[in-house]
This record gives sequence, C-alpha cells and structure tokens, in this order.
Amino acid sequence: MQREHLPLSSTYLYNNARMDETYIEVKGDQYYLYRAVDKLGDTIDFMLSEKRDELSAKAFFDKAIKLHDIPEKVTMDKSGANKSRITEVDFLLIFFYLLGSSLIQIIVQQIKYLNDIVEQDHRSIKIIKNLMLEFKSFHSAEATLAGIELHHILREKQHMNAANQSIFAKFYALAG
Repeated sequence: MQREHLPLSSTYLYNNARMDETYIEVKGDQYYLYRAVDKLGDTIDFMLSEKRDELSAKAFFDKAIKLHDIPEKVTMDKSGANKSRITEVDFLLIFFYLLGSSLIQIIVQQIKYLNDIVEQDHRSIKIIKNLMLEFKSFHSAEATLAGIELHHILREKQHMNAANQSIFAKFYALAG
C-alpha cells in the first residue's frame, strides 16, 4: 500500500514530531546528529552538532520551528537538554498568549516505544556511514550527512506534493 506524502511545508508533518540524537564519529571523536521525523517516519529536520547539550538542542529546535511550525506534540527520550528547550518554548508561548496571541502549548511525551520510528530511521544513516571510511573533519561529515539525508528524503518521495514551491525552493527546503 502506497502512503500519501504531504508537502514539506505542511504543518501536519510537524504536529506529532519524534526527536532523537545519535552519535557520529569524526576522526575518533563523537559528534551528535539531531533528527526529527513525523509519526509516519518522514524526515522533518536534522542537524549535526559538536556537543550534546542545551545549546545544541536549542539550535536544533529553533531551526526546526523556523522551517516548519510549532509542533503540538514532541516525543523524545529522557534527555534533559531537549526537554529544557521545549519548556523554554512553552514559556515564550505563554508570554505571547498574555500579549493577546492564541494559547499554544507543546505536549512532551517521553515514551520509549513511540520513539522507535526515529531510532529505526537512524539505522539507514548508520549503515551508509559504516560503509564509508572515517570522516576526517566536522564540515565534511556535515556535508556528507546532509547528502545522505537528502537522498533518503528523495528516495522516500517526501518531496512529491510540494507543488506550490518552485524547483529552487524545493531544493533549498530539502537541503537545508
């Protein structure tokens, strides 16, 4: 059965996000690949970071929210850095509500089995990465992983219904 993909700009994709990070070795050091997928397993966003801390989680969530929208639910592991960033965004949303905007709150779910979709999605990146030689620099790892992610998005036909965008807008939305 072929599933129908929604446009990358659709807010549905980001309503039920699953977020996780995995490590990638670069010249023997561990770096962290933050990834978010929707409940169907389609990639929402990704980012390679040198550290796994609150600043990295903040940068990832800010990038994802800027490109998409504020999610209704976020499923994640027990990472304190990720949870703290969502809490900060919730406080900002309450502040905007007090200024007259509509009330929006992000529901955080820290349920392990719901995050299996993104955990399994890491596997495809790890398999391709393990077939290659070791990354020599952070920038080459970042560019290569962006290419792997883009290939994954194209292979899964996640870009097909973005008809309201020009070819250049589609490319830059996919390539980040």
